[in-house]
Amino acid sequence: MKKDQPAKTGNSHIKSVERAILLLEALAQEDTEMSLSQLSQKLGWPKSTVHGLLATLRDYHYVDQSMENSSYRLGTRLFELGNRVARSWVIKDAARPVMLRLVREFGETVQLGTEDDGEILYLDKLVANSVVSIMSEVGVRLPMHCSGLGKVLLAQKSPAQLKRIIARKGLPAMTKRTITTQAKLEKELDRVRENGYAIDDGEIMDGLRCVAVPIWDGTGKVRYALSISGQARNIYGDRLEHIIDGLRQAAEEISYAMGSRRNEYQC
Repeated sequence: MKKDQPAKTGNSHIKSVERAILLLEALAQEDTEMSLSQLSQKLGWPKSTVHGLLATLRDYHYVDQSMENSSYRLGTRLFELGNRVARSWVIKDAARPVMLRLVREFGETVQLGTEDDGEILYLDKLVANSVVSIMSEVGVRLPMHCSGLGKVLLAQKSPAQLKRIIARKGLPAMTKRTITTQAKLEKELDRVRENGYAIDDGEIMDGLRCVAVPIWDGTGKVRYALSISGQARNIYGDRLEHIIDGLRQAAEEISYAMGSRRNEYQC
C-alpha cells in the first residue's frame, strides 16, 4: 500500500474519509490484531492521527479493540454490512429469471425491494414497454407506507417497530390517496396480513396501481418483497387476480431459491 495515497482525487475528496478507509484496509490486510504502533508505522501517520481515527471507528463498531492487549481488528459492523451486501446480490440472482418471466407474461414493470432504515430500498427493476414512467429506480429509497413493497414489509413489523418508523419517517402525503394516519395504516396492514399481498392504489403516484407479495429467506423471515406495477386501468378485475396468482407463484420460487422451505406463503 502506498502511504496516504488516494485512489482518486478531486474537489470533493475528503481527507479524513480517505484516511479512515486506508486504515480499515490496513487492518483487513492482516490476519491478526494490530497495535496502535504497528498501524502508525504501517501507514506512516502520527500515532495521534491513527488513535483519533481508531477511537471514532471503534465507537461505531467498524473497529473492535481487544480488552486484553488493546490491539485493534475489524469490527462487527463491517461483518453486518458485508452480509447485507451479500444477501442483496443473492436475492437479485435468485429473483432476476423469475422477474424476466413476469415481465414477459404480464407486460408490466416488475420490482424487487427490501426495507432499510425505515424505507424501501429498490434492489432491482425490470421495465416493460409501458407509457407509465415510475419514480422508483434501483438504489432509490421511497416511503414504505404508500408503496406495495413497503406495506408488505411493514406488515411484518411489531406495533412498537411500526410506531418507531412512523415517528422517524412520518406519513407524508404523496398523492390525495396516500394513507397519512397511523390508525388507517394499521387497518391497511391488517388487510395485507389477511390477504397475503398488498396493493398501492395511486398512493405513491397518481394513476399507478402496484401489487406486492412477500419473499422469505432461508431463516424463515420476510426480508424482501416483489411487485408488479402499471396503469391502474390495466390492473383490475380478473387481470388483477391473475397478477396476484403469478406474483405468489414467483415469490414461492424465489423464496425456495433463497433456502426457504415453507409450505404456505402467507404474509
